Amino acid sequence: MTTTHAVVATAYGASDVLELREVPLDGPGEGQVLVDVKAAGVNPIDWKLYSGAFGTDPDNLPMRLGLEISGTVAAVGPGVDGLKPGDDVIAAGQIGGYAGQIIAAADEVFKKPASLSFDEAAGFLLTGQTAVHLLEATNVTEGDTVLIHGAAGGVGLLATQLAKARGATVIATASAARHDQLRGYGAIPVEYGPGLQERVSAIGPVDAALDLVGTDEAADVSLALVADKDRIATIAGFGRATSDGFKALGGGPGADPGTEVRRAARPELIRLAGNGELKVTVDRTYPLAEARQAHEYGQTGHARGKIILQP
Repeated sequence: MTTTHAVVATAYGASDVLELREVPLDGPGEGQVLVDVKAAGVNPIDWKLYSGAFGTDPDNLPMRLGLEISGTVAAVGPGVDGLKPGDDVIAAGQIGGYAGQIIAAADEVFKKPASLSFDEAAGFLLTGQTAVHLLEATNVTEGDTVLIHGAAGGVGLLATQLAKARGATVIATASAARHDQLRGYGAIPVEYGPGLQERVSAIGPVDAALDLVGTDEAADVSLALVADKDRIATIAGFGRATSDGFKALGGGPGADPGTEVRRAARPELIRLAGNGELKVTVDRTYPLAEARQAHEYGQTGHARGKIILQP
């Protein structure tokens, strides 16, 4: 048995529980691929896992992190077709991506478009399928106006582009410093904070709302402006979704994981990103040893796109 370096959470708590350690690594088994990781995407679910948001079972410690990576195939196990050593790939859904190497199920691994850098390739598949799930769950179609709370982050920028591609008008909440960026994606930016409901109402009626931030403001404004609660969805405000009767999606308590919708979205997302129709914005990169700092930055809510770790 060999080892690889990996970031693990040694306890439940804040980002100071993260450590870089050597962890055991078996060779790829039946239907598995060994990938040399070049870049790992940082997502809010990573810090939610060790914060205790989904429970504090001590048997899950030390906890591996990271759900999307890009890299190069180092070896393949028996029964793997279509992938070989040397292939540049993307993988999503296999926890443990904050590492030098990872064993992944072959059906979670896809060839990386040559047009994308490793950093870009590690930053869109998980967030992109989340964006698709949100749009599908709220039935966003041509002619709709959709309000996206927290549109300047990784999921928000992809949701904005995908909603525009469906023919929808996007009203995007963000700080004033992010407005030019959002205009570049075709959105109508509005600043969050007191008076948000009035600012959005002045633009026009809203058919659907996507909450990516989990604030009471996002829930209150969405409920006030969207007539049908089935067209409001959150990936962060699970308590409000339960109490107010709108949709919770993703990995939170009581949320719809949307597994089939997300899996089905992957080939098209890869095609769109590969041909440039879906732009992947990387905000900051950090070495793997600075995962703690990367998480602290992510938790500020000020990222202008994806945060990437580099082994």
